[in-house]
Amino acid sequence: MSKKYIDIMDTTFRDGFQSVFGGRVLMNDFFPAVEAAKEAGIKHFEFGGGARFQSLFFYLQENAFDMMDKFREIVGPDANLQTLARGINTVMLDTGSRDLIDLHAKMFAKHGTTTIRNFDALNDVQNLEYSAECIKKYGLNHEVVVTLMDLPPGCVGAHDVAFYEKTLRQILDSGIPYDSICFKDASGTSSPNKIFETIKMARKLVGEDTHIRLHTHETAGVSISCYLAALDAGADGIDLAASPVSGGTSQPDILTMMHAVKGMNYDLGGLEIDKILKYEEVLNDCLKDYFMPPEATQVSPLIPFSPMPGGALTANTQMMRDNGTLHKFPEVIKAMQEVVEKGGYGTSVTPVSQFYWQQAYANVMFGPWKQIAPGYGKMVLGYFGKTPVEPDAELVTLAAEKLKLEPTKENPLDISDRDEKKTMKYWESRLKDENIEITEENIFIAAACDEKGISFLKGNSPLSVRKNSLDICEDDKDCKLGEKKVMGNATGNYTVVVDGQKFNVTVAEGNADIQVTPVQTSTATQSAPISGDGVEVGATVSGNVWKITKNVGDKVAKGEVVAILEAMKMEIDVEAPVEGTIKSFLVKQSEAVEEGQVIAIIG
Repeated sequence: MSKKYIDIMDTTFRDGFQSVFGGRVLMNDFFPAVEAAKEAGIKHFEFGGGARFQSLFFYLQENAFDMMDKFREIVGPDANLQTLARGINTVMLDTGSRDLIDLHAKMFAKHGTTTIRNFDALNDVQNLEYSAECIKKYGLNHEVVVTLMDLPPGCVGAHDVAFYEKTLRQILDSGIPYDSICFKDASGTSSPNKIFETIKMARKLVGEDTHIRLHTHETAGVSISCYLAALDAGADGIDLAASPVSGGTSQPDILTMMHAVKGMNYDLGGLEIDKILKYEEVLNDCLKDYFMPPEATQVSPLIPFSPMPGGALTANTQMMRDNGTLHKFPEVIKAMQEVVEKGGYGTSVTPVSQFYWQQAYANVMFGPWKQIAPGYGKMVLGYFGKTPVEPDAELVTLAAEKLKLEPTKENPLDISDRDEKKTMKYWESRLKDENIEITEENIFIAAACDEKGISFLKGNSPLSVRKNSLDICEDDKDCKLGEKKVMGNATGNYTVVVDGQKFNVTVAEGNADIQVTPVQTSTATQSAPISGDGVEVGATVSGNVWKITKNVGDKVAKGEVVAILEAMKMEIDVEAPVEGTIKSFLVKQSEAVEEGQVIAIIG
């Protein structure tokens, strides 16, 4: 009797890179490994989408569409190249308009994609309908998704087999066109038994001819057991990665899974151990200079209590390193349990996982529920669709008050279609104003990446890659960890330390007038007179000045917002500690600031 063929999708070059390096791997560094994977017999790759779309523009000075084209050239026309999309969010963190969702499918079809895996973090099936229509419109395979996780202890009401059956039945009843079904657990927290019962339920509902697969992460330590349970229940495919971006926060290793099924009736993609060994040797060599965060290689017993996706965990811890707050990581993970419970049980996968993280981070840094992260607040208010259960009523009231938004049950697409900034016309105008070539690719880049997309298209985006082999280091703490950061086009404002004293330094090209000023050392929670002339308004966290909301001379009340910082992908208000008049601002928009650095003076 022949063994059952199990389709293996290699996630190394998308989810693997995202889960280990926060997506920051340069294409020319990894393309030799793509060639090696092809030679090893791999025919199904996850090669783009998800967070690996924005990260190329944000950090790598690379065009994701160019990367996708070159990847297709290497693997040839017959490989199944798959991307990840977030339903009505596509590859963005916010909802897109119908125009942008259609453009997403059109551009990804144009640039080498075979299949789009399409999920909604809330399991709101309405959010999958239009995106599925667009995916099929452009001739792509549509892999529809049910998102999974385990709820933190003591939480009930969703994320059991009955909930997943209800979601799958809604997908089937809606008439959404699909070519395969994936059950996606980005946090890797589902138990093997629940996986077995879920896949068995799905197989009974859709019959034997529908391709069913499981996606999970090793983050919580049960991924191999879950994959074996899925195969025993009738799954046709699983996702695996190659060392050194396998295990830990990523998918299980191809070789590990091949070992796990020895003596069983499964053929994993027709793959051969010797060829996979050679592929992994090449990949290790390609990535040998990249800084490997310790947490990326670990299995965490804390994750089921949060739950934190592997693909977001390292991206967030790297930002915490940059902000000097990594020591707060265990507290943030602990705080996520309450955030998940009150937020309505959306699945912890992008963008909801980022909303959870931002709110938990805010609760730790500023006190429980003192600030509402915009994404989290909009989610509980209904602007991303319907959560699996109703969010906490008091939290909904607080979010409405803080964000000055009313709760809604309106289709998020209709809301987005009314937003001028989510129209193609708006971004065509922006490109024209910036003297940037107007192409459909550039329109989508700008719309998906906002001002960072414009910066990329103008050639002004930063290069930010963490490597071990260069002599540039951010600070002593990170150097001791072996982290060194490659930076290019590093114009802007930075903080340097000379003989123990901090200075703000402006770096610019050419013969620009360079300004150097001492950094004030007062804390964000204290206000102190400066020469008896006023009260300092300090930065609440390290980050960038996203917006200055007042002008010199404006009168402000105590608690009124005078500036907004951007840190950890969230907007953080800086409030006036006293009533008075703005006498001066000591920073400019887009400037980097340290926690406690004086932003303004109130007299």
